[in-house]
Amino acid sequence: MSRRRVLAAAYLFDWAAGDPEWFPHPVRLIGKGIERGERILRSPGQTPAAELAAGGMLTFGIVVAAYLATAKTLALAHKRDRRLGFVVEMLLAWTCLASRSLHKEASAVVDAMEEGDNILARQRLARIVGRDTQALDQHEISRAVIETVAESSSDGVVAPLFYMAIGGVPLAMAYKAINTLDSMIGHADDRYFYFGKIAARLDDVANFLPSRLTALGIAAAAVIEDASPAAALETWWRDGMKHKSPNAGQPESAMAGALHVRLGGKNYYAGEPMAAFLLGADFPPPNALKARQAIRIVAVVSAVGAVVALLLRRGRR
Repeated sequence: MSRRRVLAAAYLFDWAAGDPEWFPHPVRLIGKGIERGERILRSPGQTPAAELAAGGMLTFGIVVAAYLATAKTLALAHKRDRRLGFVVEMLLAWTCLASRSLHKEASAVVDAMEEGDNILARQRLARIVGRDTQALDQHEISRAVIETVAESSSDGVVAPLFYMAIGGVPLAMAYKAINTLDSMIGHADDRYFYFGKIAARLDDVANFLPSRLTALGIAAAAVIEDASPAAALETWWRDGMKHKSPNAGQPESAMAGALHVRLGGKNYYAGEPMAAFLLGADFPPPNALKARQAIRIVAVVSAVGAVVALLLRRGRR
């Protein structure tokens, strides 16, 4: 079966089925592997060098295991039956994508805001962001939604499609392992500063190109969604590297320009304030209408990303 058919089917299936909680998602298995590996490799009193080495071993082991396990599963399925192989490959590819779930969760937050129920909006927002949401007003809820959909459109949609296009489902699953490692141990706090450093840097490398392709996609989608492609490109160029992450700031700054809204600023995590540079500082704060527009832009970026991935896959043939 053509790998392009697998990619197309997985993309369409993702929009149709989303990410049901009952499905045995591979990322959950990867997460359990990370937790178990950390318990094995870490011990009290380790030196920074030992923690760095242990974290590197865990990172390397999880990423390689994700790639090889996926490749082996697909080889066995295709060997047994061509149609079975297609179904298994399509399902594994589907689990790497998050277009429908991102759209659904973000839309639920905006729905609640539009109904005037900020309490429900904050509760729904807490499902998709790490920051404290209990005291956010509509401007701050809208900002959180826009920042989240912009960043997640890169690591949840564009990046998996990109790696699927150039290396098939095994490479996309290896990317998801990198992404999961970064979310679980790639923190610059006392616990993971050394142990998670290699995971964090590997995630930076893996997302370098996809994040910039996503920013470019947001500027292109702005044409369709009656936003500002010129301001998207200008703000991206000016503010893209102001974010603490070398990659998250790329799509977020492009989205700030496309929507003419101000993103960034102070967030609270477990009650602790964390300041960030403003993206699109000259623009006004966002509202629910702009958050809804951001969700539509990301949907367009998702579709464009799928088409480009199919073209890349065709080129590889």
